[in-house]
Amino acid sequence: MMNVSQFLCSVMRWIAAGVDPRHLHQDHASGARDNRPGLKSCLAELREGDVLIVWKLDRLGRSLSHLLRIIEDLKIRGIAFRSLTESIDTTTPHGSFLFNLFGTLAEYERTLITERVNAGLAAALRRGRKGGRPPAIDAEKVDQILAALEGGASKASVCRAFSVPRSTLTDTLGGSLDIENYCTVSLFFEQIYLSR
Repeated sequence: MMNVSQFLCSVMRWIAAGVDPRHLHQDHASGARDNRPGLKSCLAELREGDVLIVWKLDRLGRSLSHLLRIIEDLKIRGIAFRSLTESIDTTTPHGSFLFNLFGTLAEYERTLITERVNAGLAAALRRGRKGGRPPAIDAEKVDQILAALEGGASKASVCRAFSVPRSTLTDTLGGSLDIENYCTVSLFFEQIYLSR
């Protein structure tokens, strides 16, 4: 916790850096926390042509990726950025270079994440794992349901007997459950389950 003299020193530093005291925002929590009302209100107040000034980069973002997202958002909105400790100032050519470098790093990180996810999905598929939600009704139960429907049972009685919601039954069997379509649906599911 900051004492009064430290707080006044901090405020004087900000005023010396050109910050209007009415536009000072402060959070009393760690930069690693997600719920930061001071940061949210500060980012909401910023307009095109403004300059966001922070004491240190780690005070702005929870992580490198979070920091890069904030800086990319500022760039898109036409807002300059200054970090007093790291001497990054996007109103100068050197600072603008660093700002663009941050954007490039953010794009690189997004590409790496996409590659890792795709590689993980491919590896899981090679191991025989299939992604997505498991079927709501297993193949054996589908066969029993189809046999009951072909035997003349109503959809409602089948749903009660097999403890299956009607919408799940309809989705699993492909929509329409007219008598003429039962054989087609049955053949369709036999082909699916035999191909697994």
